[in-house]
Amino acid sequence: FCRCGGTSKRRLMTAAQFVEFLNKTQRDPRLNEILYPYANTSRAKDLVQQYEPNKYNAQRGQFSFDGFLRYLMSEDNPIVSPSELDLSDDMDQPLPHYFINSSHNTYLTGHQLTGKSSVEMYRQCLLAGCRCVELDFWNGRTEEPVIVHGYTLVPDISAKEVIEAIADSAFKTSDYPVILSFENHCNPRQQAKIAQYCREIFGEKLLDSPIDSHKLEPGTLLPPPSLLKGKIIIKNKKKHHHHHHHHTDTSQSNSQSSLQQDIIGSAVGAAEVEHGNGDIPHHPALQVRQSSKESAHEEDENDDEEESSSAEEVEEDGPGEIKLRLQEKPSSDKVSAAKESEAGAEISALVNYVQPVHFSSFENSEKKNRCYEMSSFDERQATTLLKERPIEFVNYNKHQLSRVYPAGTRFDSSNFMPQVFWNAGCQLVALNYQTLDLAMQLNLGMFEYNHQCGYLLKPEFMRRRDRRLDPFAESTVDGIIAGTVQVTVISGQFLTDKRVGTYVEVDMYGLPADTVRKKFRTRIVPANGINPTYDEEPFVFKKVVLPELASIRLTAYEDSGRFIGHRVLPVVGLCPGYRHVMLRTESGQPLPLATLFLLIVVKDYVPDGLSDFAEALANPIKYQSELEKRAQQLAVLTDDLDVIEEPPGKLPASEMVRPIPSPRPSIVGGLESPIVENISEPETGSVVVPSEPATQNEQPTSPQGPPAPVKAPSKSNDAILLPTLSEDLVAEPLEKFMENKVVKEKLQEMDKKLETLKKKHEKEKGRVQTHGKTSSHHDNDRKKKFYGSMLVKRLSSKNIQKMFPLSEILAWQECESDASKAAGLPRSQSERLLSLCKDYINHEKELREKYHALIFQTVEKLMKTSQCNQLKLLSALLERETADVMRRLEAVRRGEVKALSKVHRDKDEMIRIKREVASSMVEKGVHERVRLTKIYEKRREELQRQHEEVRLSLEERKHKV
Repeated sequence: FCRCGGTSKRRLMTAAQFVEFLNKTQRDPRLNEILYPYANTSRAKDLVQQYEPNKYNAQRGQFSFDGFLRYLMSEDNPIVSPSELDLSDDMDQPLPHYFINSSHNTYLTGHQLTGKSSVEMYRQCLLAGCRCVELDFWNGRTEEPVIVHGYTLVPDISAKEVIEAIADSAFKTSDYPVILSFENHCNPRQQAKIAQYCREIFGEKLLDSPIDSHKLEPGTLLPPPSLLKGKIIIKNKKKHHHHHHHHTDTSQSNSQSSLQQDIIGSAVGAAEVEHGNGDIPHHPALQVRQSSKESAHEEDENDDEEESSSAEEVEEDGPGEIKLRLQEKPSSDKVSAAKESEAGAEISALVNYVQPVHFSSFENSEKKNRCYEMSSFDERQATTLLKERPIEFVNYNKHQLSRVYPAGTRFDSSNFMPQVFWNAGCQLVALNYQTLDLAMQLNLGMFEYNHQCGYLLKPEFMRRRDRRLDPFAESTVDGIIAGTVQVTVISGQFLTDKRVGTYVEVDMYGLPADTVRKKFRTRIVPANGINPTYDEEPFVFKKVVLPELASIRLTAYEDSGRFIGHRVLPVVGLCPGYRHVMLRTESGQPLPLATLFLLIVVKDYVPDGLSDFAEALANPIKYQSELEKRAQQLAVLTDDLDVIEEPPGKLPASEMVRPIPSPRPSIVGGLESPIVENISEPETGSVVVPSEPATQNEQPTSPQGPPAPVKAPSKSNDAILLPTLSEDLVAEPLEKFMENKVVKEKLQEMDKKLETLKKKHEKEKGRVQTHGKTSSHHDNDRKKKFYGSMLVKRLSSKNIQKMFPLSEILAWQECESDASKAAGLPRSQSERLLSLCKDYINHEKELREKYHALIFQTVEKLMKTSQCNQLKLLSALLERETADVMRRLEAVRRGEVKALSKVHRDKDEMIRIKREVASSMVEKGVHERVRLTKIYEKRREELQRQHEEVRLSLEERKHKV
């Protein structure tokens, strides 16, 4: 219909067709259907009434070609969500959480060295939404401060007039705070005048003191833009009073320093008046200098900022280093003119939340934790930090402001690409507003959104300290859903009134992995700038890693490469479907009538090979219905083959096991009937139920664990008898494990070896006793009897009970009775007998310990296997019952739809009813899933508690043994 010819203009689009077009083509598939309901017939008829010029067609709810075209080009069919153009960002976050529209050398209208200055530039920048402007103050000839680009041929402008222009235009476009970046080269007297002008002209707009809720303390976050509405914030070097270690008299040193400063300031002021504001033309040594303190004298500025920001850094710069600098620059007026002047007390009092300091390291900044301190970097410094320490740079910008400005070598006022430093989270990416190049066009296009307030909220992962972002990441960031964007350029309308060829380029800017430039370009349509038709294949951006940082730029060119118009569109706010895009000029102003007609497709990124799986997850009911439909179609061809249909979700016959006979066995999932994973296909991870316990003759048990499940024949299609989720699974008791066949075998083996050891001991003991009786004498018998009885008494005393366990005491008592019987043995034979008894006890103890270790190891392994199987069974029950519930709900839905179709004959009404029934069933399905999940969690917690009790019982018994 969009590309219809002359004959199709008579065709009409009905309201039902229009509803289908709105819901299937124009709707974002990622939207929640509850928060963003589908279009209905009523909405379609309202749009027809609004845009259809033919009243007869409008009354019938039908669109003609002209009416449909009017709708496509209307505000009701935008390319970007209207919320993106409104003030949609949360403005209550700390100031470093925003990208801030910033300008560099705002006073310039052209070239950095030979251009002109203008007060009007401040008005134009502020009206364009800029929230940070730069002012280079220098000493004026008539004791009035001026704004000029030092060491260049650029004429100066009155500082007072600039302050007045800022006061007039600061809050015309946006109410949110304006930051004035002062680059101050004035002496103390003229600095005092600047401070006076700021107080008088800005009045209550000037933020001259911190807010009570956000003190200037380490660890305190900066206030949000919402608390700073209508406020002007001064960025200037802050005067700090430090007591140097090499001064003995503090008060005397302060007075001397103040006096020297006044003398030098007077001398510098006189010298600059004599030399004409420091504009020394055509001096070779000065022409190579960079014109801004931020770019020309970076080291000197950093040293000065060190001296004015922290006492520790001042102490590091000793007298020898200062002396060396004076030797290099002996002229005091040149030194003062080359670098920013020491901040005066009056202007220092105006500085609070934006205090410039020299950047030393990320570690030092984190250690200080002063959110009110900020650092400036030229593009080369910032690029080096971004390449060497990207993650630290992003983390730094989560709580502190950073400003990036063009390098001093850009004499032509060209700009760097701001996206590079937005990726690092830099807030104040300052550009030359007077140069409308690609970088500036992208900057204006980005800040067109959020009501053009000059502040864009950074993505969440660039604000939270517990999140990590690598700006050079190529894989999907944790917690962020990657996107896919397709752009089809169909045609253009009123691009140019010239008879020239035209073409369109489509680029994407974002992370390095997402940036695509000079790749997608339409063919050139010759000699047609009014209504060229491109009708290209879709330009596919397959994987957008971070959509929140990405934007699409559409640019129309003449065949000679001359720029016609462009538009910058955020990926997050893109509206899919057939859309018209109004183009903008280089300065961001709308081009009259010039539009591009596009087809946009946006969706979540899905890797190759997983698209079917993603569609099934997105619409499981539809996926299940299609499976059933295919099964029915297949049954038409195979009904003669006696194929048994298996319901969806049921295990295949190859994965089923022998059915459990009636009566139903215990559901405790013990050792004799464990539930284990299918051995034949381990990658599927399917859970199967083993057969009934086998007898010793049928299926021997391996020492390693329980018996493996026996598979059923492939022809068996009997149902698997599983417990329900509502039934309690009881943990196997410890006695069950101790009665296991493997454990019993170990105990029997231990008893046999103990019996063998005892027989051996009895044999040795009898040999010793027999040998003693034949070789003894009468005199020695009495002594042996005496010493033997003494030894027996000592061994049977209470002390031996403390030294040996009960089993050893019983063995010693047995030896005592043997010794009393062999009272006639000589002394040497009695000691041998006692030694023999002691060896027997030690051997018995070692044997018992060895077997008990094996037994408890086996019991523990069996217990873990049983408990793991029970948890798997519980999870399988949840999946089975969930699938059963969904099948029942789907059957109920089909029944209701079938019954309602007999009552309602209107097609549109039937479609609406079907959607309502489907929505109701989805809600019921969600409710049932939640209910079953809660039951599952409760059963699992109870089962895990029982498992823990069994484990504790095992440990206790093991300890006792």
